[in-house]
Amino acid sequence: MLIDVMSTHGAEGCTELQDDFAPSKLGTKEYWDDAYKRELQTYKDIGDVGEIWFGEESMDRVIRWMKAQHVPENAAILDIGTGNGMFLVELAKHGFSNLTGIDYSKAAVELTVNILEEEGLQNVKIQVEDFLNPSTELKGFDVCIDKGTFDAISLSPENREEAKKLYVNSLKTIMQPGGFFIITSCNWTKEQLLQIFRPGFELARELPTPRFQFGGVTGNSVTALVFKRID
Repeated sequence: MLIDVMSTHGAEGCTELQDDFAPSKLGTKEYWDDAYKRELQTYKDIGDVGEIWFGEESMDRVIRWMKAQHVPENAAILDIGTGNGMFLVELAKHGFSNLTGIDYSKAAVELTVNILEEEGLQNVKIQVEDFLNPSTELKGFDVCIDKGTFDAISLSPENREEAKKLYVNSLKTIMQPGGFFIITSCNWTKEQLLQIFRPGFELARELPTPRFQFGGVTGNSVTALVFKRID
C-alpha cells in the first residue's frame, strides 16, 4: 500500500496509487528542463545543489545494501535520471570508481557536471541520454539505480504503457547478466513492480523503507527493490 508523499518538486511526484495514474506535467521533458534550469541558476548564484529525491536515507539504504553484498568498487554503475548527480557524489565518496550518470535534461547534466567539478570528481562519466532510446555505447552495466525516474515515466501524458515497456527493454539491453537493478518508487507497490519487470528480472531483495500507520492499517510510503538480471 502506498500513500501520497511530497516529492522534491511538489506533491504531484508521488501520487496516490491507482490502477492507472493521471497524466502529470512531471511526466514531461519540458517540466524537468525548466526545473533543472532553475536549479542550475540557483547553484551558480548561491551554490545550492538542490533537493535529493526521497531524501538522503534513500541513498544510504542502497549503498548499505551494495556494501553488504560486496559489490566491487570498480563495478560499472549507472544512475538513471541522475538529476543533480548527488547520488553519484555519494557513491564516489564510498569508494565506487566506475560511475556513469545520464539524464535527458541538458540542464540537469550541466548542473551535475558543475557539482562534480566542485567535488573534485573528474572520473565520473555524465551524459545526456534518453533512456527510452539509449545510445549503442550505453551498455555493460553491473548495477543500475533508479530513484524516481520510472515514477516520472509512469506519469507521462502520452504513450505511458509503451514508455514503460521501452524502459524495461532498455534496462535489459544495457545490463550485464546477473547484474542488479535497484529501484526506489513511491507510485508502485512491490507486487506491481514484480509484474512490470518480469520476465528478465527476479527479485533479489526488498530494502527496508519508512513505514506509516493510519486508520489501523500499516504500509510503506516508498518501495525499494533490488532485481537481478536473468536470461
